[in-house]
Amino acid sequence: MKIAPSILAIQMNRFSQQMDELNQSSAEWIHIDIMDGHFVPNLSYGPHVVKGLRSSSHKFFDVHLMVSDPIFYANAFIKAGADAITFHVEALKKEEIVPFIHQLHQQGVKVGISIKPATPVSAIEEYLSLVDIVLVMSVEPGFGGQSFMPMALDKIEQLARRSENFEIEVDGGIDQETGYLCKEKGATVLVAGSYIFKGKIEERVQSLR
Repeated sequence: MKIAPSILAIQMNRFSQQMDELNQSSAEWIHIDIMDGHFVPNLSYGPHVVKGLRSSSHKFFDVHLMVSDPIFYANAFIKAGADAITFHVEALKKEEIVPFIHQLHQQGVKVGISIKPATPVSAIEEYLSLVDIVLVMSVEPGFGGQSFMPMALDKIEQLARRSENFEIEVDGGIDQETGYLCKEKGATVLVAGSYIFKGKIEERVQSLR
């Protein structure tokens, strides 16, 4: 099980301290939510922030593009140091998806595809052999601190039955209890924000394994 703390939940008055703790923790990934104020209501970090974090971290940077035009944004975040780019299937036209996946792979990053709570697994089935990560949203994207939606468990189970070799990542409302439920269904990466940063980071990371 890989743990991907979401820095959207870092306490801003303790940003440097918590980033240092995070970099020293056993968490394998750092989850970085990028929001454009359009695909989701909030705004978040730009490429310059990711570039600054990259200079002091050797973690796997898991960049989640919650944006209306991921094709436009992807290159800047790859240049800034992303190791993986995850985009939403809902944000692109069908004919754009496969070329975009190939473009990202050609740029040397892992590729993830994400589905909102209302989007079924069937919407991404034809892309499962092409991607490295499937991100199941277990809350509505765009806001931290929401409650876990149990409907995500069925999606995780459906994905775990597939033969393709991809990470099953879950994001939203993850704590020790919901993380265990996701793990039981076949999740391989847990994104957690509020749960991790409101406690001792390494203790919380370990509690999710």
